[in-house]
Amino acid sequence: MNLLAGPDGPPRERADAARNRARVLDAAAGLFASRDPRTVTMDDIAKAAGVGRGTLYRRYPDIHSIAVALLDEHERRLQERLLRGDPPLGPGAPPAERLAAFYAAMVELLEAHIGLVLGAEAGGARLTTGAYGFWRVHVRALLVAGGVPEPDTLIEPLLAPLASEVYTHQRDLGLSPEQIAAGLARLAHGVL
Repeated sequence: MNLLAGPDGPPRERADAARNRARVLDAAAGLFASRDPRTVTMDDIAKAAGVGRGTLYRRYPDIHSIAVALLDEHERRLQERLLRGDPPLGPGAPPAERLAAFYAAMVELLEAHIGLVLGAEAGGARLTTGAYGFWRVHVRALLVAGGVPEPDTLIEPLLAPLASEVYTHQRDLGLSPEQIAAGLARLAHGVL
């Protein structure tokens, strides 16, 4: 990862490695935004970033890892809002209201960053990320708080509408983000 030992703490990233990482992420973000992320290759990113393939592969073994790195900051902000934000997204609202607010926030995230999400979800790899694990825990906690029997049976069905390909399909059918969020809110209130 090109780290140097820090004098008073953990290793720090070398300046040239940090510059290369930033160039790679910027190039990947541009490529994901400008075309179908499922068609972006590692060679495309290396060329756009102006780095060698070895430099790229040392830090990122595949497209999925690059997309996850780009998406990570956006998801962390949403996680913070779920944990400490104002109701209904944050604590203090009834479970159905919180689930509806979560759906609306996820629709916003999908709409703003669909290219990254499509890249991160390639081949089902998204299901193994920390963010997906967080969403699972959050939805389960809302189901438990709402007194839903056997909450584990509903977690994936409630998260499935947030899959990038489902969202993209709905948008291709002409549904607006507001319509999708409203439908998911009805789902939230129906379950809770």
